[in-house]
Amino acid sequence: MQRPTYSHSPPLHHPVPQHVSTVPQLRSPPPLASSYDGSPYQPQPQHQAPSGTGMFGPYANFINDPAAQIATQFGQSAFRHGQEYFEQNVNRFVNVTALKHYFNVTNSYVLSKLFLVLFPWRHKPWTRRQAPGGGGRPGQENWYYLPPRDDINSPDMYIPVMSLVTYIFLQALISGLRGKFQPELFGYIATTAVVVQIVEILGLKLGCYLLSISNESQLLDLVAYSGYKFVGINVTIIIAEIVNGGKGTGGWVGWMVFLYTFLANSLFLMRSLKYVLLPENNNDRGNPMQTMHPLDSRAKRNQRTQFLFFYSYIVQLFFMWILCRS
Repeated sequence: MQRPTYSHSPPLHHPVPQHVSTVPQLRSPPPLASSYDGSPYQPQPQHQAPSGTGMFGPYANFINDPAAQIATQFGQSAFRHGQEYFEQNVNRFVNVTALKHYFNVTNSYVLSKLFLVLFPWRHKPWTRRQAPGGGGRPGQENWYYLPPRDDINSPDMYIPVMSLVTYIFLQALISGLRGKFQPELFGYIATTAVVVQIVEILGLKLGCYLLSISNESQLLDLVAYSGYKFVGINVTIIIAEIVNGGKGTGGWVGWMVFLYTFLANSLFLMRSLKYVLLPENNNDRGNPMQTMHPLDSRAKRNQRTQFLFFYSYIVQLFFMWILCRS
């Protein structure tokens, strides 16, 4: 049987690729450096910053720019002139140099002073310490009072200012614990405290004017002494709130604490303000703080004593009661 023969074989069809892709050419890695030590980890070359840039990078040119240096000098000059202008205008109303004297305190002084304000019963002496200073007339020395850090009987403004700020935040905190806090409460409490201080100082100045009492640092001394009552007020509020369970300064415990702090503050003011309202004759020492003429009558001294008692007890009782109840 013979197989059939075909004159033409059927055509073969090969698949044609639809997408032509290019094979990336692989390159051999560069030859290793001659210093190869067999470790597969080689340090990478570090790029050094161009010379002239330094640690500031691209901003070094700006810093070294003459225009930038001129602008910096102009800004420093403007700041210096502004500071001088501010000090000159402030000195018209407040003696900044004298004000720094009242903030010259230490930690030990603050603790001792707080203890003195709260427990003045057995403290002695109450007289302020003085030291001689130059600038007096020939054959006569000028005497000045030592700063608070060197004399516990010297008035300061650090404790009154911090006590006032503490009073404002303490009242706001208590209101928040009672669920009655509002942002406007800070302004109300601060305004009440500042108004009380202003009225008290104006009353003191009026009494000193009527009684012919004046010295170089009287106003700042009165401002400092009038702020010590906030120490007793803060103690009264804190103890009363803890003991009364958040019911305020009412109750016999609150009134007992208030009575104690009031009497302690009054005695402290009576003893401390004596050198201001009842000064002694210090002509032999050339004391610049002398406020009473040697020929002042006994009647005027009695009037000053009565004024001191009225301020230390009656006025303080009224203002401390207002601030504790507010």
